[in-house]
Amino acid sequence: MQTFKETGLPEEILKAIGELGYETPTPIQGKTIPEILNHGNDIIALAQTGTGKTGAFGLPVIPQVVTAEKRVQALILCPTRELCLQITKDLQGYAKYYKDLYITPVYGGTEIRTQIRALKKGSHIVVGTPGRMNDLINRKAIELGDVRWLILDEADEMLNMGFKDDLESIMAQTPEWRQTLLFSATMPPDIARMSKKYMSDVVEISVGTKNSGASNVEHQYYMVQAHDRYRALKRIVDVTPNVYGIVFCRTRQETKDIADKLMADGYNADAIHGDLSQAQRDMVMQRFRTKHLQVLVATDVAARGIDVNDLTHVINYNLPDDIEVYIHRSGRTGRAGKSGVSVSIIHSRESHRIKAIEKIAKKTFERKMVPKGDEICEKQLFHFLDRVGVTELDEASPVNSLLPAVYEKLAAMDKEQLIKQFVAAEFNRFMEYYKDAPDLNIYKDDKGGRRGERNRRGDVPFSRLFINLGKTDQLTSGDIIGLINSKMKGVTVKIGKIDLLRNFSFVEVDKEYEQEVITKLGTAKLKGKKVSLEVASPKPANRNKGNYRKKRY
Repeated sequence: MQTFKETGLPEEILKAIGELGYETPTPIQGKTIPEILNHGNDIIALAQTGTGKTGAFGLPVIPQVVTAEKRVQALILCPTRELCLQITKDLQGYAKYYKDLYITPVYGGTEIRTQIRALKKGSHIVVGTPGRMNDLINRKAIELGDVRWLILDEADEMLNMGFKDDLESIMAQTPEWRQTLLFSATMPPDIARMSKKYMSDVVEISVGTKNSGASNVEHQYYMVQAHDRYRALKRIVDVTPNVYGIVFCRTRQETKDIADKLMADGYNADAIHGDLSQAQRDMVMQRFRTKHLQVLVATDVAARGIDVNDLTHVINYNLPDDIEVYIHRSGRTGRAGKSGVSVSIIHSRESHRIKAIEKIAKKTFERKMVPKGDEICEKQLFHFLDRVGVTELDEASPVNSLLPAVYEKLAAMDKEQLIKQFVAAEFNRFMEYYKDAPDLNIYKDDKGGRRGERNRRGDVPFSRLFINLGKTDQLTSGDIIGLINSKMKGVTVKIGKIDLLRNFSFVEVDKEYEQEVITKLGTAKLKGKKVSLEVASPKPANRNKGNYRKKRY
């Protein structure tokens, strides 16, 4: 096994990384460090997120910086503020025993004058985002004519985010004799074109197979109707009590909607998206990094630079259009030698996309069945009991002073009754919610036809509601649909059959939202009349028109 000493690193670096707990170089570090220390070739290094890329370029560059010369000698470009700060923190740790070496992060979303003052004091290594770096160049606040190392970290991400022009503008300010180090998880055509245009005598270093993703990630998918995605997401989270992951959505609005619904349903979740201020984003990320949040909902753009090593799951609420984006997403779990799970919630029409990812990424996806209610309740119960079993009992705990009163209160119950009451009190909500919960899975037979427990009409379990307006009130089906949509903003409520009668009507709505629809519409007025809704008895198979019996809610 290779050691850091065998890579040629000096004692000051070895001492610093030893104190940080580094023992042996990762594969990308083992290949890259000697190349940067001993040769001046440009390098393209292909490795997944979380494989130690910062150490791969930072460890060999730091000891070669001439600290006596107060000028920018190394420029590191990365896609986001978060990654910029993370790289800076790592480099400062590596450079612990280089007292006169100065590292400055520059990024958007904060006061530029503060960063200009820091640069004027003298900086040897600058870590920055492309947009802010261009601003500083245009203000003549930074001089790049002496840059010896130009490092592009997560180059593919920067191109995906539209920084191509910024990168080319910055590279034009650096000398031609610089050493360019390009680090990327994938090798899309734009990266290949950039390397041919701006790099020479290139050495390509690759860890694993191109476009393959991390090797210790399990890839799974669930197949449901499109309108069942959210319910499937909840069940996936519920059946995995220790989940700590990111849910990726396609749009900013979808990110907001899903996060709001999760929080409203009592889940420990939040979102990051473009409408948040930098302070709000920082607060959410701090809560997520410290595991005060279990689930973070994000778009790909908002999640750039999130650097968390302990994620158990990445959940694709929608499959991305680009297969390389899927590889990036899945690479956020299974890092630092740990295993992880990449989950995709798909519709039957998307099964061909799973096969395409399998072919290109050379990964096998496992079809999983959306868990049913009894499975989820059992999983949650045993998770709770496990937590109870490992809870430490502190002799000094204030709880001890309350125990005599507790014993007296529960003295009338025997052991079996106490356990029943204990479980019921904790899990009645789960059990009631999942009582008679429908099967969300789509089933397909060998000929491609659907089969299973649900037919087209039964894809959603409906609740039939009585509404106190009818044809004499000039009521139309559109009025009912419009009222439901206006009062249930942010929620897609499936609506079934609508029966308009003389003095009243019936409407079928998704049973999951039955009570919420009754409550919210009960405060509305329609056609100048106060709306009243109640749960109606099921529509009889044979009935005479007008002979309906309401069931009091």
